[in-house]
Amino acid sequence: MFLRRKNKKARGIGYSYWHLCETVRTARGPRQRVVASLGKLDEAEVAGLRGGWDDLTALLRGEAPSSAAKTAGLPGLMPAIPAAPPVQWERADVGGLRVERTRDFGESYLGLALWHRLKLDELLAALLPAGRESVAWSHMAALLTVARFCAQRSELGVAEHWYETTALDDLLGIDPTAVNDARLYRALDQLGQHKDALCAHLMARYRQWFGVRFEFLLYDVTSTYFEGVAERNAQARRGYSRDSRGDCKQVCIGLVCTPEGLPLSFETFAGNRADVTTVEEIVAAMETKYGMAERIWVMDRGMVSEANIAFLRGRKARYLVGTPKSWLRHHEAALLGKSDWQEAQAGLEVRFVVHPDGPPGEKYVLCRSGARAQKERAMLQRQSKGLTAALGRIAAWLGRQPQTDQEAVGRRIGRALGKFPAAAAIVQATVQRDAAGRAIGLEIASAVDAGQKAHRQKGAYLLRTNCEETDPAQLWRWYIQLTQAEAAFRTAKSDLGLRPIFHHKEDRVQAHLLVCFLALALWRTLEQWMCAKGLGTCARQLVTQMAGVKSVDVLLPVLRGTMRTELRLRVVATPEPATAQLLAHLGLRLPKGPRIVANVVPKNASESPQHLAPQQNRSAN
Repeated sequence: MFLRRKNKKARGIGYSYWHLCETVRTARGPRQRVVASLGKLDEAEVAGLRGGWDDLTALLRGEAPSSAAKTAGLPGLMPAIPAAPPVQWERADVGGLRVERTRDFGESYLGLALWHRLKLDELLAALLPAGRESVAWSHMAALLTVARFCAQRSELGVAEHWYETTALDDLLGIDPTAVNDARLYRALDQLGQHKDALCAHLMARYRQWFGVRFEFLLYDVTSTYFEGVAERNAQARRGYSRDSRGDCKQVCIGLVCTPEGLPLSFETFAGNRADVTTVEEIVAAMETKYGMAERIWVMDRGMVSEANIAFLRGRKARYLVGTPKSWLRHHEAALLGKSDWQEAQAGLEVRFVVHPDGPPGEKYVLCRSGARAQKERAMLQRQSKGLTAALGRIAAWLGRQPQTDQEAVGRRIGRALGKFPAAAAIVQATVQRDAAGRAIGLEIASAVDAGQKAHRQKGAYLLRTNCEETDPAQLWRWYIQLTQAEAAFRTAKSDLGLRPIFHHKEDRVQAHLLVCFLALALWRTLEQWMCAKGLGTCARQLVTQMAGVKSVDVLLPVLRGTMRTELRLRVVATPEPATAQLLAHLGLRLPKGPRIVANVVPKNASESPQHLAPQQNRSAN
C-alpha cells in the first residue's frame, strides 16, 4: 500500500490530490487500485506547515499562517519555507485500524473563533494577568463563554459532562482534570469585575469590524427566574414574569443594543421593578460611560412616562417612543380618513398628526397596518366567542341550581373575565335574580360602541418623537428596529440558556448574566458576519451544521521489528459539503492533517502478534 499524488492546476493554482493505493493481482496481471482519496493539499500543507494543529491560533484569529509557513521571497520580505522533514515510513496493519474518542469540535471551534476575532482573548489577558493559578483566568473566561454559546445551562454541567465531550482541551490547552465546578465559579468571580471594560471593548470592536455607528440605541427590559429561593440575593423578587413563572423569584434585565441587534451594555434590576422606572438609570449609565452625545433612544410604550420624557428632554436627548393605546382616541377621525397617508411598506401606512396635549417640539406619527388589524380583530373575535361561551355555561349552571351565595357567582364570572380580558369591555353580563334574591341566570349583551371603537383601533398605534426628521416613514423604520432588541432576548433565552439562574449570590448572578451577554455578543456578531458575506442572518442554522463536525482519534497498529505499537492520530472529520461551503465563504479554515498524540506500546510489546504476519503487513506514511 502506498501514497500517490495526482497534480492538478485550476485558475493558475496548483493542487495535489493524494490517494492511498494498493497493488492487487488480477487475471490481466498486477493492477493498482485506489483505496481512499485523502483530498487536496498544497505543498505547505503536505509538509505540515500551514493550516495544521500548530497554526490553531492563526486559524482562530483568521490571520495569515505563521512565518514558518509563508512562501519564500526577497531579503527583508517573507522568509522561505524550511525544508520538509524527512518522511518516516512505518509498517502498519491497516486491518487493525480503529477510531476512538469521538468529540464535538465544530460548535466549540466556531465560538472560540468568534472570541478571538472580537479580540476578547487579548483584552482579558491584559485584564486578568497570569498569577499563581495553574490555568489562566482568561482561558477559563473563554471556556465559560463558549460553553454558554453552545447552550450549556450550568457550570456544574460543563464540568461534569460537557467539557470532556468536546475538543476544547485541544483548542484551549486546558486538561479536562483541571475543569471543575469550583474553578468555574472562581472564574465567574474574576470575570464579573470587568463588565464595563468588556462593554467598552465590544463597542470599539463593532465599530472596527462592521463599521457600526451608535446614533440609535434600542432599550428594552426582560426578566429571568431563579431555581431555588435565592435568599442571599437582594434583587431576587417576585414580579411580572415574561417567562410565565410567577411562582419563582426573578431579576429584570435592561439591555441596550444597536439597530443591528449587537448588544452594548446591560443593567440588572430587582425582579419587582417596573420597566418605566429603569429609564433614567440606564440613560445616565450609558452617558457616564460613553458621553452625552445626541443619540436617539428608541423604546416601546412600556418605558414611557411624562417624567421620563421630561428627563430625556432635560438632557437634550432625542427619543422615539410608543404611546399608550388610550392616546388613539384623539385620532379616530384620522384613522378613518383616506388622505394624507404615506405607505411605509406594503400594507402599512403612516402620517403625521397633531396631538391636542402634545408639548412644543414634539411630532406624532400615526401608523396603521391592514395585516396587523386583521390579526388583532381575529384575536378579539376569538376572545369574544370564548367569553360568551364561558358566560353561557355560567347561565346554564344558574338555571339548574339558583344560587344564594353571591360571592360564588361573582368569583366564577370574574374567572371568566380574567381568562378573556380583551373581550371584557365588549361582552357584558348582568345577573338575573328572582323575588327571593337568588341568582337564576345571566343576561349577556354586547356593548356596540365599545366594540366599534375597538374595531377601529385594531392595527393602529401612535409614536411620539422630538427628532427633526420630516419623513414619517423613516421614523417608523427607526422605531420598528426595536424588534432587534426583542430578537436578542429570544436568542439569549432560547439559544444561549439565559434562564433559569441557578446561582443565589448577587455577584455570581451578575457574573452569570455577563457571560450570557458575551455569548449573545458572539451570536449576534456571527449573524452580522454572515450577513456581510451574503449568507443571511440565520446563525442557528450554521451552528447546527457545525455541530456535525467531529474530532476523532485514529489508532493505527504499527510493527517496529518485533515490537508492536499503536500510533494515535487526532483528526478533524471532513465537514459536509454545505458546511464546508459556508466555512469557505466566512474564511474559516479547519485544522488539516492528523496530529500525532502518542505512541502506545501494548503490554505484550515483545511478542509479535500472529495477525501481523509479514504477508499481511502494509506500509503507511
